[in-house]
Amino acid sequence: MYNINTGAIRPPGSAMPADTEYVAAPYAHAPYSAPRYAEREPEPPAPPPAIATRPRRRLSPALILRVAKWTLMVTVWGGLAVALLMLWFTWDMPRPSSGIATLRRPSLVLTDEYGRTFTHFGDLSGSILTLRTVPATLPEAVVAVEDRRFWQHGGLDLLGMARATVVDLVSGRIVQGGSTLTQQVAKTLFLSNARTFRRKVQELLLTLWLTHHFTPAEILEIYLNRVYLGAGAWGMDAAAQTYFGLPARDLNLWQAAMLAGLPRAPSRFNPLADPSAATARTKEVLAAMVRSNYITQAQSDAAVAAISFSPRPVGGNYWFSSWAAQQAGPLIPENTDSRLATTFDPRLQSAAQTDLAEILAGPGAAANAHQGAVVVMDAYTGAVRALVGGSQAGHSFFNRAILAQRQAGSSFKPFVWLGALMQGMTPNDRVLDAPIAIGGWHPEDDDHRFRGPVTLSEGLALSLNTVSVRLLMRAGGPRVVAGIARKLGVMAPMPDDDTIALGSADVRLLEMTGAYATFFNGGRRVTPHGITALMADGRDLIAPPLRAEPVISPALAAEMRQMMGAVVSYGTGTAAAIPGYFVAGKTGTTQNSRDAWFIGGVDGRIIGVWIGNDDDSPMSKATSGGTLPAALFHRIALAVVRE
Repeated sequence: MYNINTGAIRPPGSAMPADTEYVAAPYAHAPYSAPRYAEREPEPPAPPPAIATRPRRRLSPALILRVAKWTLMVTVWGGLAVALLMLWFTWDMPRPSSGIATLRRPSLVLTDEYGRTFTHFGDLSGSILTLRTVPATLPEAVVAVEDRRFWQHGGLDLLGMARATVVDLVSGRIVQGGSTLTQQVAKTLFLSNARTFRRKVQELLLTLWLTHHFTPAEILEIYLNRVYLGAGAWGMDAAAQTYFGLPARDLNLWQAAMLAGLPRAPSRFNPLADPSAATARTKEVLAAMVRSNYITQAQSDAAVAAISFSPRPVGGNYWFSSWAAQQAGPLIPENTDSRLATTFDPRLQSAAQTDLAEILAGPGAAANAHQGAVVVMDAYTGAVRALVGGSQAGHSFFNRAILAQRQAGSSFKPFVWLGALMQGMTPNDRVLDAPIAIGGWHPEDDDHRFRGPVTLSEGLALSLNTVSVRLLMRAGGPRVVAGIARKLGVMAPMPDDDTIALGSADVRLLEMTGAYATFFNGGRRVTPHGITALMADGRDLIAPPLRAEPVISPALAAEMRQMMGAVVSYGTGTAAAIPGYFVAGKTGTTQNSRDAWFIGGVDGRIIGVWIGNDDDSPMSKATSGGTLPAALFHRIALAVVRE
């Protein structure tokens, strides 16, 4: 091919240069002529590139079937797994509707002679509270310390839960709850305190149920009424009565803060158990109230300064409360809250308990005396105001005042003297104090002295044994005197021999104290009692206490009281005397000082005292009814006359 531009011939198969037009030569040696260029036409625009498309494929029925099969399997097995998981979380979860009426142990509340609660058995609940019936500071204190965002969140505080979850995951166990008040209500009503993830899930489910069925205000009221606050108290009203002796509606600021701080650790912050810990916790609650703008710092400071809680002693109440509950016995209904009205005087109980402990710890320890018992009784009604069954130092709950049978010694002699009066003798009649022999028995006094003729008053004041034996014969013998003692209320078995004149009978302190009341109330027998009413379901379930029944004439009672006054004036019981008051009573001491007694009356009250040892071991030789028991009587009698 000939190139008209260069005159070169393009070899066969070579490429034609661009922009060059080639023409065939007409002949081999044509004359030269100027190059001739052909005009080029504009090239048409290039068509857009073709979009590559894949041929549409139709889904095969087999593929559709496989997808449907796997979808169904995932749905079924996944649903089954979720169902099994929910079943594992909830199989033992209680029905929410029944939790609102969760059962608790029925309570037996004991009130004192003034109508104030002093102890209880079972779970104590108070009056139903609403936000309108309590001081505003009480719910404010609860919200401030337990759930600051209670009024903002919907029962679940997601921020708090997230924080708690992080802490739990880091620790590898449940260490922080992040619970709201609503969650606490769910736990209180339905669940245990176990710290597990399973229980936490149950708590969340029940919380959702609560928020759906109750308003925040109603949930807060449920909390106030159902939260456990220690000492067997369920709800704020019961706790207010237990710790402060007043209803929740009368709580002041620091008292409300103290109760609000209890739910975190009721036993640790229980003010009866640890006042200092309770006070420290109260300060924390008050500080939280300041941060939440419920109170000012000045109000918090004033509340802290006003804290003056001194827990009421509860240990000594055991003796009386257990005895009173036993008196009510089978009359107490099952599964019903009951209220037992008693004759208890907390002031006299405290005095008797404290004085006995101090006597035994001081002179009693030196005298090898380790136990004692006290009864304080109203002379005219038999109402027991205080009862101490033993020394707490002995760690024994055996109630010696009502159960122990100990030899009476000379404290039994007033029944012998009464028998003589009933045969016509008078306090000024004379009886011989001289040696006497009955078979092989030769009674005499410890000092081995004989005083000759003495009046009945002198014989009782000095507790002369031979005089007592002679008066036993004048009264009609052992059976007559035993009958007189029973007539006045001493029901213990008694020996049918002359040793009864010296108090060989084993008697109970409570019965002896009740029998002595006859000498101080004009001659009437009283029935020692500790309860006056048992209220349940709005009804009184017990009969009123028996009224005092005349058993001897007022004149005989007055003569006995006069002679027993001589015991305290110049006889064996001078340690019991109280200047300015008429005190009368009788001492009693058994062989080798195994038992020491003093029972007497002052200002309308009878006080019975026994001191000795449970193993019947002797006390020191100098110990007698006129020493430790008379001194203890004196101390308790001071509390009586100061009422």
